[in-house]
Amino acid sequence: MPKAALALSQSRARHLWIAAQRLDLPAPFGAGPAATSAAISHLGYVQIDTISVIERCHHHILWSRIPQYRRSDLARNQSIDKSIFEYWTHALSYVPTADLPFFVPTMKLHRETPNRWFGSVTPDEVKRMLQRLRQHGPLSIRDIDDDDLVEKTHLWASRKPSKRVLEIMFYQGLVAVGTRQGMLKTYDLMARHFGWAGQPKAATERQVVAYKLDRALRSQGVVSLDSICHLDAPSKKAVREQIEIRVRRKRLVPVTIQGAERIPHWAEPATLDAQGGEPPALVHILSPFDPLIIQRKRLKLFFGYAHAFEAYLPKEKRVFGYFGLPVLIGDAVVAVLDLKTDRQAGRLLIQQWSWLEGQESPERKALIEAELARFERFQLAKDVAVPIAPDDASQ
Repeated sequence: MPKAALALSQSRARHLWIAAQRLDLPAPFGAGPAATSAAISHLGYVQIDTISVIERCHHHILWSRIPQYRRSDLARNQSIDKSIFEYWTHALSYVPTADLPFFVPTMKLHRETPNRWFGSVTPDEVKRMLQRLRQHGPLSIRDIDDDDLVEKTHLWASRKPSKRVLEIMFYQGLVAVGTRQGMLKTYDLMARHFGWAGQPKAATERQVVAYKLDRALRSQGVVSLDSICHLDAPSKKAVREQIEIRVRRKRLVPVTIQGAERIPHWAEPATLDAQGGEPPALVHILSPFDPLIIQRKRLKLFFGYAHAFEAYLPKEKRVFGYFGLPVLIGDAVVAVLDLKTDRQAGRLLIQQWSWLEGQESPERKALIEAELARFERFQLAKDVAVPIAPDDASQ
């Protein structure tokens, strides 16, 4: 690390990250479909996950930043406005459609070199599925009733071979997820879904690298190679080269963080010049897949809190419970709540409430209980993830 690196306290680095995640304001994106699209654009992506012991994480992440969030707003963004699309980042995610050119090279790579996961899918199967989509329009796996069923090869597999065909076509950029109801996806030809004459021009390798760096700087404030390239180690060399160029051009400032001086970090000058102290004592019950939580080493460095996802551990080995949700108040993770939504009874169940050391207080308990009441209303809200057309949105 160069001698000129700017030293940041752990608390200052933490505040910059919270601000970049827009968790320092009560309603940073406003409300309605435009707010949902803006939140995804700012964060760069929002992870999708299947676990539904409470509301699925993509809705939860957006609700944490949009107090008036409605599931139908996300559905409208995907299916009507088409301002977002589904693709793989570090996991399956919602991504701004404006960023699609940065994913076209990966789609092309999947077409040219199918990986082992989809090695059993033949070109003829893809050709037949394309023809079926052209003739019959969008379809979900439930619409396909003429498959010869096979045995599952793993827990999340389908007995329908057509699912595997649609999945490789998804990664190849031949089809897009046009609508989603829960985890049931309806696929359409990508060009038809977006109304394109052809696929957008692929970004160059240099542009993709710059995109990954810019996305991290925008949503993280202070970045490291690991945080920029989360689960993407092959990109580190090119990203590091781009960082060095920006440092020489004074577009990035090397920084050190108290307690982790040996780990290089960087930030933009405007981020470091911004006037911002300790964030207000807003309460956020966060998803374990939230961008603030998902990078565990970074979370420990900035917050001194080591989150563990314990859903797949035997019950006797769990510390915080099956589906522990970290609770952020201001700039501190103060508790972990293991929650479950009993949809039949219409109740949010607190399976376990764990205070972190030195964080318990009557005032904080009252704040969390008030937020739990709001969280329960979100869990039990009757709006469903179906798109509402603009003319119907006010009804």
